[in-house]
Amino acid sequence: MSELSNKQIAERLQHLTTLSIALNDIKNIEVLLERILQTAKNITHADGGTLYRVSADKKYLEFDILFNDSLDLHFGGTLEKSEQMRSIPLSLDNGEPNLEAVVAYAANRKESVNIEHVYDTPLFNFLGMRKFDEFYGYHCQSLLTVPMLDHNSELVGVLQLVNSKAPFSHQVQPFSMTDQVFIEALTSQAAIAITNQELILQLEDLLESLVNLINIGIDEKSPNTGRHCQQVPKLTMMLADAAQKTDEGALKDFSMSMSERYELWLAGMLHDCGKITTPVHVIEKATKLQTIFDRIHLIDARFEILRRDVEIHYLKKLAAQGASDRLSRELKCKLEQFEDDRTFLAYANIGSERMKDEDLQRVASIANYTWVDQQGNTQTLLNEEEVENLMIPAGTLTNEERKIINNHISLTIRMLETLPWPKHLQHIPEFAGGHHERMDGKGYPRGLRGEDMSVQARIMAIADIFEALTAKDRPYKTGKTLSESLRILGKFSLNGHIDPELFHIFVKQKVYLEYANQFMDSAQIDEVDETQIPGFLKPQ
Repeated sequence: MSELSNKQIAERLQHLTTLSIALNDIKNIEVLLERILQTAKNITHADGGTLYRVSADKKYLEFDILFNDSLDLHFGGTLEKSEQMRSIPLSLDNGEPNLEAVVAYAANRKESVNIEHVYDTPLFNFLGMRKFDEFYGYHCQSLLTVPMLDHNSELVGVLQLVNSKAPFSHQVQPFSMTDQVFIEALTSQAAIAITNQELILQLEDLLESLVNLINIGIDEKSPNTGRHCQQVPKLTMMLADAAQKTDEGALKDFSMSMSERYELWLAGMLHDCGKITTPVHVIEKATKLQTIFDRIHLIDARFEILRRDVEIHYLKKLAAQGASDRLSRELKCKLEQFEDDRTFLAYANIGSERMKDEDLQRVASIANYTWVDQQGNTQTLLNEEEVENLMIPAGTLTNEERKIINNHISLTIRMLETLPWPKHLQHIPEFAGGHHERMDGKGYPRGLRGEDMSVQARIMAIADIFEALTAKDRPYKTGKTLSESLRILGKFSLNGHIDPELFHIFVKQKVYLEYANQFMDSAQIDEVDETQIPGFLKPQ
């Protein structure tokens, strides 16, 4: 066979250069492998080619891609595989290296195999290739098999080419040593690129696993918060998709690439990572007096002591003065008052309704009751800390506890900003850290206004609020219905809390209904009259 001309060598180098550039740009492994195999075929004028990849357990060569021009075949890669594409073991049953199959030989010996006439070679078992020829009426003649080795000489796969054809006569010819050298250079370059791609995927998997690890930790502390960390990213992506579809308003040009979508999803998964340090008794505080346990039972016990002491006091009076209707009425009135006060405190402890001014005054009055402890010391019925908790106007958290809860977002930002995010993920701290900011600048922790926030952060703010409103598994609240949640969210869009443009999209494109059908209890999904939602004007 004649040597290659300068023009032919230049063409091959151009193929390698073009592939080298493409290897850095192609992110899809299957597309990348197809490009490698197709380039190898073009360089050597091969009629067919196959590519094998090493299995995860390093025991097999997985038949990944097959091309054949004469037969117009394309299996594997970005297309479905054929049943004929079977894996080849790298070891025999006795544990010895498999040197019978030519691709296994090349893989185990880490050396190329160049055969001029396949079926004249007794060194290898070509049973699979014979079956292929018989099935398709084909004839494999020349063969070049090259192992794909990365920079550490670790096996990545095997590339095999069949039937090199002369450029003009199209007659089958052997693969030349020049062919072999070029393909060895190509497979070395390709193996490194594949290894890099796999390493990137492994690092992404590791990152996602670490994110899930944080959420598992939060979930172990508070299953309710853990569920919230899983649901908010889902709703965030639903609203982000809807925002990309809108063709009107300020967000008509909003769009995200796949990389930006991944960045937003990760930010959603991490948006409450700071809660891993929040004390459980604060996160799970179901009643005003709850710490490790609900201290309302201690107050019940004190009422029992009060009842006992009052009964003893009046019984002594009755014993000294004799039967008296007045004393009996006073005792009955006193005991009924205690029971009424105890019932009132039990109700106030729940924190589901806003406390009126007269309710706050009544708590202060009840607190001044006195009782005698086991040491004979006189105590007020409620201590200062219990009074502070029972006088919480709404909800179950004191101002100090609310600061502890709110601090989770500052800690989230601090945690995320310490990480060396790659360029395509550098906005995660801003997205995750902005979901408690408000359009009017009254949010926290930085008091940002709407124009200071990214669209992604504003999207996450709506997702965070809506999930919290509809969640039915919180110990301190019941899940609201769909219509109730939308009315509250609508008021938030009017008072500067959330982005009104995004809220309009949320309702118009029925993102709320998509989320409800997937994640809300059916009992909460009531009929929604969109015309009655504050802040939403349905187009005529």
